[in-house]
Amino acid sequence: MGRFGAERIDQEAMPAPDRTQATPRILVERLKPCVDCGRYPAKASVGDDVPVSADVFRDGHEVLRAVVRYRAPGQRGWHEAPLAPYDAHVGGNGFAGSFPVDRQGTWTFSFEAWADAFASWHSEVTRKRDAGEPDLGSELLEGRALVEATAARAKGADRDRLDAALAAWSLDEALAVGVSEAAARWPDRSAGTRTAKLEIDVDRVRARYGAWYELFPRSWGGLKGTADVVPQLAELGFDVLYLPPVHPIGVKNRKGRNNSVTAGPDDPGSPWAIGSLEGGHKAIHPELGTEEDFAVLVEACREHEIDIALDFAIQCSADHPWLTEHPEWFSARPDGTLKYAENPPKKYQDIYNVNWDTDDWQALWQELLDTVLYWVSLGVKVFRVDNPHTKPFAFWEWLIKEVREREPDVIFLAEAFTKAAVMRALAKIGFSQSYTYFTWKNHREELIEYLVELTQSGMQDYYRPNFFANTPDILSEHLQHGGSPAFHSRLVLAATLSPTYGIYSGFERFENVAVKPGSEEYLDSEKYEAKKRRLDGPLLPTIKKVNALRRAHPALQQLTDLRFLGTGNDQLIAYVKRSGSDTVLTVVNMDPYHAQEGSVDVVGASGLPGRCEVRDGLTGEHFHWGLGHNFVRLNPGGAHILEVL
Repeated sequence: MGRFGAERIDQEAMPAPDRTQATPRILVERLKPCVDCGRYPAKASVGDDVPVSADVFRDGHEVLRAVVRYRAPGQRGWHEAPLAPYDAHVGGNGFAGSFPVDRQGTWTFSFEAWADAFASWHSEVTRKRDAGEPDLGSELLEGRALVEATAARAKGADRDRLDAALAAWSLDEALAVGVSEAAARWPDRSAGTRTAKLEIDVDRVRARYGAWYELFPRSWGGLKGTADVVPQLAELGFDVLYLPPVHPIGVKNRKGRNNSVTAGPDDPGSPWAIGSLEGGHKAIHPELGTEEDFAVLVEACREHEIDIALDFAIQCSADHPWLTEHPEWFSARPDGTLKYAENPPKKYQDIYNVNWDTDDWQALWQELLDTVLYWVSLGVKVFRVDNPHTKPFAFWEWLIKEVREREPDVIFLAEAFTKAAVMRALAKIGFSQSYTYFTWKNHREELIEYLVELTQSGMQDYYRPNFFANTPDILSEHLQHGGSPAFHSRLVLAATLSPTYGIYSGFERFENVAVKPGSEEYLDSEKYEAKKRRLDGPLLPTIKKVNALRRAHPALQQLTDLRFLGTGNDQLIAYVKRSGSDTVLTVVNMDPYHAQEGSVDVVGASGLPGRCEVRDGLTGEHFHWGLGHNFVRLNPGGAHILEVL
């Protein structure tokens, strides 16, 4: 049996503890990470140290040891890492540790715990000696028997140390530190407890961290014009270029400007009304370019280390080839007509949904899988899935598994603004990232409450949030009325609270006019008309600085290393993010109308030293911060992103 105590121990699969004699006396409970009792894998990214913990206890007063055992995809042998007790000061029984993951795929792990017989004896005898008991002869005989049994298992220097202790056996020798350390490395685990295996799905880093920029290619000169802007997006620090559907757009029932039911002769229609005589989900709109143009765009993104994210919308215009080739995939009313898509009061007269209850469902599923794999073959490795909550969960679980078994680099983002349980379920069944309620969290307390849920409720084990500050569908009331300060504060909040965030083009230009009061739709929405876009908005210099800070600081590339700080003003929100020795402290004025001032209360648990120098990454200013109250004054929507020097 391998030795215990090193950071990582390579070992063959060990025999399970003996269960033929009695019920195990050690209980291992509250395993973490564990999603729905192990029904779904937890999530991690390549290079992560996966934090694990469990409650380990038994009857009596024995000293307990525990390890996490873990195995990479395709491996037969196991590694293990020690777990340390972390709440013994309050009489608790928690054990915690971590293990590293260095490749993509599904990893397996479990917990094992046992009673350390020699450490238990050592503790008992030490207490008796300290209490002044005069005769410990019987105890010494017990200890010698334990060391003899341990020496028989030990090898190398540890065997030599234990043999030397037996040769010079005395109370002082038995209690020597070297004897305890050697004995701990060769435990008897035969009466221990090993848990069932759990899984963790390990993605590439982009699944956890990245800055997204969304644009409509038809507003940038098609695919060629979009390729031309890629170097500028890279210079601004974006990692993902997200494109709405690039497919042909239907003519029948086409929407006009501002979602009008009747389209004019020059109205291009909505990209989400997919399909025409030119093709369906595997075709490119001729007005955007050709497959060769798409290849040029993919190559431009590859050269600048940018991923292309393509919208995957399972819906069809009235002109989609599937309606004639596979009418059985759609539901007809009693009068023979098809019902267009609706989400009252919203109506989508230009699209039809597929019939998931069709008898030909297997062919439908296969065609959708083939569609995703077709775009993967063209270089798309990220898919933003439109309204996944209106499609069967079983379909998504199957499709994502099928795709990732072939192409493990593929990432799926769930665009689902719906009930929280549904959003959580989509993340559990395989979606790599998820949209969130961040867009509507504009007050300090509700934002803190939401981030605590995302980072501490267990959601952090499987739910990766993507904090889009705006989308073509969502122009929040806060942005409509807060002016440029609102855009500034929401950018900083999105980019520093979540490792993944995004903006839709126009954000950098402070576009904030709604189609009507009370609506979140843009006036002259780009969903229904083409614009002439270029990257020249006044917020771009700040965006570049923020993205540069995110790349420079591992703390901003993680989700769970977040701690909120008290402020003397409810309009100020302050928080610390840490990763190893890297610490970033952010303070944001959430009031877009007035300057705000107050104190930020730094506590010891934040990880900041008693006194330190910090540099504002947005302005370059230097300050001195420390434990206790730190005064802050910020202009409307202003922020500090403080690098701890």
